[in-house]
Amino acid sequence: MISMLKKNAALILVAVVFSITASAAEPLSKKGLQVQMTDDALALGIKHAALNVNLAAFFDMAGAADSFKYESGGREYFFRKKSVEAIDVKRLSDAGVRVNLILLNYASGDPRVDAMMRPPGVKEAPNKLFGFNTMTPEGIAALQACSEFLAQRFSREDGAFGKVAGYIVGNEVNAHWEWYNIGEAPMETVAAEYHRALRIVHTAVRKVSKTARVYISMEHHWTVRGGANEKRYCCGRALLDELTKLSRKEGDFDWHVGFHPYPENLFEPRTWKDKAALPNADSPKITFRNIEQLVAYLRRPELLCNGEARRIILSEQGFHSPDGPDGELAQAAGYCYAWRKIVNLDGVDAFILHRHVDHNAEGGLRLGLWKRKADSIATPDQKKRIYEVFRAADTPEWASAFEFALPIIGIKSWDEVSK
Repeated sequence: MISMLKKNAALILVAVVFSITASAAEPLSKKGLQVQMTDDALALGIKHAALNVNLAAFFDMAGAADSFKYESGGREYFFRKKSVEAIDVKRLSDAGVRVNLILLNYASGDPRVDAMMRPPGVKEAPNKLFGFNTMTPEGIAALQACSEFLAQRFSREDGAFGKVAGYIVGNEVNAHWEWYNIGEAPMETVAAEYHRALRIVHTAVRKVSKTARVYISMEHHWTVRGGANEKRYCCGRALLDELTKLSRKEGDFDWHVGFHPYPENLFEPRTWKDKAALPNADSPKITFRNIEQLVAYLRRPELLCNGEARRIILSEQGFHSPDGPDGELAQAAGYCYAWRKIVNLDGVDAFILHRHVDHNAEGGLRLGLWKRKADSIATPDQKKRIYEVFRAADTPEWASAFEFALPIIGIKSWDEVSK
C-alpha cells in the first residue's frame, strides 16, 4: 500500500507550471455573489459567482444506470447525475459571469464514501465539513477523479455545460478544525496535506484548461490563531508561508488566494472600526480595513511565483444586519465601505459577497441581501437595505446610492477610504 501511495502521489504531484497571469479575459467589474437564486443574481448585475460543491455527494458507489461513468487512473467511478446537473454553471457563465466552484467534503451518510473521502481516523467534525483525504491511495485517486471530471465538464473550451474559471480547494484552512477537518494536527501537517490536495486539483484542471485558476481558502486571522488550540487553528500568514515553501520545494505552480476578510467581529458590520486590523504585515487580522496588507505581502519577492504575485479573490465575506432600526443601514454601510476599498485595489480580482439570503444555520448571523422567511432555512422573503446598494455598486448610480453611508462611517468623501 505504501508503494502504491508513493506511486500515485508521485504521478499526481508532478509540477505543471503555467504563467501566473494566464487567465481568461477578466470582467470589468469585481462585483460577485455566492449565488442562491440565479435569476436574481443576474438581475443584480453580478460578474463573479461562487457555488458550493460537495464532492462527497457525487459518488455513486452502486453504479446506477443513469450515473455518469468516469475512468481515472485505471479505476472506474460513478457520479450521481442529479448532483452534477444541479451545479448551475451554464446560465451564469453564458451571461458573462466568472464562475468559481468551492470544492467541499461534507459528511455523506454513506460509510463507503466516507471511508474513501475522509482523512483516516477522523470520525467527526464540528460543522460536518472534512478536509480531503490525501493520506491513502483510495483518497488520492478519488479526489483526482472527481477533480478531473469537474474540470473536463466545466472548463472545456466549448463551454457545453458552462465555463468554470476558478476552483477553490476546501474552506478556511487556517481554521481547519471547523472548516477543513483532518483531525488535530500541527500547522506543518495541515499545510502538507492541504498542499497535496491543492496540487491534485491543479493538475486535474491543467489537463483541460490553461487559464482556469485554483485557489487556496483562508479566513481573516493573520498573525494570530482563531482559537487557542494550536492543533486546531493556525495563523494565516504562517500557513501561507508554509504552502509557498512546499510549492517551491516540490516544483512551484500557479495557485492563488481566496481570502475572507470578514469584519473583526462577525456581528459588527462597521468594519472601519476594527482594532485588530493594523496597517502592517504583523497585523493580528486582515479585514476590509487593512486588506491592502494582503496585497502587499503577496508582492514580497519570497512569495512570488514565476516572478509574479499570486492573484487574490475575496471568495466569501459578508456583513451582519444587527437588531434595531439602524441595523440594515449599518450592514449596507459596511458593504459601501468595503466596495470602495476594493474597487480600485490592484491585485484583488473579485469581491464575492456572502450571502444571498439570510440563513437559519449561521449562528444568528444575518448576512443576506434578502431576509428569509421566519419558518424557513433560507427562503427569501424581503429585500434588505443592502440589496439596492449592491445592485448599484458598479453602475453610474453608485455615488447617489452610497451617499447615505458617508456620515455613518464618519467621512466626507470616498477618497478617504482608499488612503
